[in-house]
This record gives sequence, C-alpha cells and structure tokens, in this order.
Amino acid sequence: MSTVILNGRELSQTLFEEQKKKVEDLVRLKGRPPGLAVVLVGQDPASETYVRNKRAACKKVGIHAPDINLPPDVPQAELVHRIDSLNRDPSIDGILVQLPLPSGLSKDEVLYRIDPDKDVDGFHPLNVGKMLIGLETLTPCTPTGIMTLLDRNGIRISGKNAVVLGRSLIVGKPMALLLMARDATVTVCHSRTANLQEETRRADIVVAAMGKPLMVTADFIKPGAVVIDVGISRTADGKLVGDVDYASVFPVASAITPVPGGVGPMTIATLLDNTIRAFCFREGIPLQPARKNA
Repeated sequence: MSTVILNGRELSQTLFEEQKKKVEDLVRLKGRPPGLAVVLVGQDPASETYVRNKRAACKKVGIHAPDINLPPDVPQAELVHRIDSLNRDPSIDGILVQLPLPSGLSKDEVLYRIDPDKDVDGFHPLNVGKMLIGLETLTPCTPTGIMTLLDRNGIRISGKNAVVLGRSLIVGKPMALLLMARDATVTVCHSRTANLQEETRRADIVVAAMGKPLMVTADFIKPGAVVIDVGISRTADGKLVGDVDYASVFPVASAITPVPGGVGPMTIATLLDNTIRAFCFREGIPLQPARKNA
C-alpha cells in the first residue's frame, strides 16, 4: 500500500490562487475587496507569528487587512469598544481576535461581542448553533480546512467510521459536527475515554487534536485508515511534532497529514475563504458553490 501525504501547504497555494480570482471578481462587482481585521493584543511571539502569516496571506489574495495591534495592558472596555467600531466599519467583513489574550482580559466577552456575520473564526454561539442544526454559516477554520483537505484529495466521508480525539470548542466538537453532517459515524474521544486505542482502531478516519505529542502510534491505527494530525508541539531539541507519531503511523495509514505542512496551512486558507464568504453574505452575493452542513 502506498501512503498518500495530505499536503496542506501545496493545497493552500492552490486555494490562494482561486481566492485571488474570486477577490478580483468581487472588486469588479462591488468596487472594494473583502476586509479582514486581525486584532493582536500584546506581544506574544507565537501570536505575532500567526498574525503575520495571516496578514501576509491576505495580501497575497488581495484581501484588505489593516494592522490592529494593541498593547498588553489595554483595558477591557477599550478592547470591546474597538470591536464595536470594527462591527460598524463597512470596509471590514471579518473580525478575528488572536488568542490567547493577555491575563486580565475576558476572552468570552471579546469573542461574543463580534458581530456573528463578521465572526470568521466561527466561535460565536449563534454561528455554533447554526452549524449544529445544519444552517449555512461561518464554521471554525481548522475543522473546515480539514474537510476541504479530505474533499480535495478524493477521500470519501459518507458511511465511514470517524474518531475525533479531543473535544475542544475550537477543533474537536465542530469537527465531529462537520463529519456527521457529511454522513460519517462519529465517535468523540478525550482524556477520560476508556480503551482509547480500541476506539481508534475501529476508525476509517482519525482526527487527532488532543495536544499530546506523539500520542497516536501505529497500534492505534487500523491498516488503511486516514490520519489527520491537528496537534503541534515543539520537542526539547526544537523539532515540531504533532499528536501522531508520523514515522510509525505512516506505513499503516492510507493517507496522513505531515506536521508541519498539513492542517496548519489549511486553517489560514479557510480563514480567507470565510472572509470572502462573509463579504458575500453582507453584500447579498450568492455563494458558488454553497457549503453544505447537512
């Protein structure tokens, strides 16, 4: 069996080219590009890198992305006021507040203040509720990017057994919902799951998002399964690794994502896609093709 490497870095470049053409069409139609406000609070090095990559991707496809950098001691009221201003700004279609926020700031108050129509992270309770009942909405970037990665590689989802390792609001829970909406039979596992290895060995698709480096080894995986690694950690010697022991799992899986270069680039590409979709929602432009959640 030849294992397919699900290369998110290569696919994201293809998606950027498609998005660039979409943005050009929208500018011709409406006279302006979609706008994405990425709000960075503080000077966390990892957050600065993530924000820099997101803004660079916006520039690549022509999305308007103003720099919004706030000091770590910004008062909660001022940050909320800034979000309110972005909600009213007609040039901004999507708002993303980079997490984590500095201590002393309420993440929930900030995220829930974002206009749901501009919530390109898909974290607002209204958008989560729409996703749950199968309405068209903005869905979280990482699980949505994984669905795109599966689809673009011709991996069938309907009728398959899928195991999601992790139950976070950012990845695990929305991942399960998106897979169920595509007719997969889904099991969500977590740190309290008994017989974790037994559960994963039944799966045709495994999505590992528990944040435990190299936890998933070959004996967790059914021969021929598709393995998606969401985790990313740095070892003592500086090497980036995922939740999956890539070297041992690679010969067993039919397809697998690398770390880095797998899920991460798809998350950024989906953020841009969500921004374009938010623009279309706000401007009353039909989506082609529409994303189906049910």
